[in-house]
Amino acid sequence: MVSAAFADRPSKTLILFDVDGTLTPARQGVSTEMIQLLRTLRKKAIIGVVGGSDLVKISEQLTVAGSTAIDEFDYFFAENGLTAYKLGKVLPSQSFIKFIGEDKYKVLVKFILHYVADLEIPIKRGTFIEFRNGMINVSPIGRNATIEERHEFERYDKQHGVRAAFVKVLQEKFVDYGLTFAIGGQISFDVYPNGWDKTFCLRHVEDENFEEIHFVGDKTYKGGNDYEIFMDPRTIGHSVASLADTTKLLRELFIGTP
Repeated sequence: MVSAAFADRPSKTLILFDVDGTLTPARQGVSTEMIQLLRTLRKKAIIGVVGGSDLVKISEQLTVAGSTAIDEFDYFFAENGLTAYKLGKVLPSQSFIKFIGEDKYKVLVKFILHYVADLEIPIKRGTFIEFRNGMINVSPIGRNATIEERHEFERYDKQHGVRAAFVKVLQEKFVDYGLTFAIGGQISFDVYPNGWDKTFCLRHVEDENFEEIHFVGDKTYKGGNDYEIFMDPRTIGHSVASLADTTKLLRELFIGTP
């Protein structure tokens, strides 16, 4: 039975959202219209967000004037739920480096940096590996790329499969590391222990026994960082291709037309 914390919601349904491409343009801020839509939804059901980025980045994207991002959601999951909040209160976290160990981590990083150095792509910038609490994020172009450069790389990647080829090499080279390599966003892919994908966040909501758990995301194809939670039997998955799709879905299934 759902706890008293959510007694005011008519529906005992949890709706979880991806960030980039679902609630916001990639690495950009949320619109006031989307936040207002989510506030309307929150009056009817329980809502949460689950992203691969760290807490600071997701908070920046989902903060609007007069509020903080964590307060806009009942559940707030950064790094796939390895950093987690429920009703503004922090939940237990996990560590990527403790899982893999320093020696294996150095071998992995050395290989990735050599691969990036030898990679022939139109442009490279900086921050090719970003270390996070529960994963690392790898970007062939570098996370310091501008918005326009991100768009350009995304188009190039769709034609040439840069990230997919990179991931395939890593899967073969580090098959015994127990790691998942998941493409997400426009310019990068995440590396984390098997099972630490977005389904990790579900362990934080099990105690509530929600009637239904819905997930809305855009990278729901195999190899995308929404795939596992989208396919998980504990969730009802919805695939969207744009922010407009998200709005349409919420109005049709949960809110109704204005």
